Amino acid sequence: MTKNKYILFVFTLLFASSISAQKKERDFIRKGNRAFNDSVFVDAEVNYRKALEVNPQSTVSMYNLGNTLSQQQKFKDAMEQYMAAADIEKDKMKLAQIYHNAGVLFQASQDYAQAIGAYKKALRNNPKDDETRYNLALAQKLLKEQEQNQQNQDQQDQQNKEDQQKQQDQEQKQNQEQNQQESKPEKNEMSKENAEQMLNSVMQDEKDVQEKVKKQQQVIQSGRLEKDW
Repeated sequence: MTKNKYILFVFTLLFASSISAQKKERDFIRKGNRAFNDSVFVDAEVNYRKALEVNPQSTVSMYNLGNTLSQQQKFKDAMEQYMAAADIEKDKMKLAQIYHNAGVLFQASQDYAQAIGAYKKALRNNPKDDETRYNLALAQKLLKEQEQNQQNQDQQDQQNKEDQQKQQDQEQKQNQEQNQQESKPEKNEMSKENAEQMLNSVMQDEKDVQEKVKKQQQVIQSGRLEKDW
């Protein structure tokens, strides 16, 4: 076999192998699409993954696999497929669809900032997509409400923290005053009536003493002292 014939033979084999691989890829994708349309998402996932084994660079398989993973609530895995497809795909219309679906996933997880970014990328590739434009406006509205709610919650948390601190300070002050009160010696408080009674008693005692002294002086003066017992 001459050199030229050998090169032609090898080229023919490579071409035939490529055609065979493309056919397998298309067959798996078609099977996956039928399963997806029938809502048999597990079978769809299996066939799209087989298509990727045949052609790891197949953005169609990545995109379709991302869709079927989304239907199975496997959002993280679906996002990985969308981003992998976006890194390879060159067609603007397909890129718009990829970013649109990525935005939907971000919005479903309430990550509105990321959703807005994805929708904007979709519109840059397909400015005429009204559905994406609507989703973008909705995500912007939801983000604004989310930020406002977060701000209100932060203010409420701060107010609750301040109120709690005030209550703790008040309780601490009351405890200190109570401790100080308990540590002070008790004072006998005297009412006005008791004070008057005590004063009258003292004055009476003084009067009695004066009379007794007077009597003693009289006794002494009269010389009639009694002996002690």
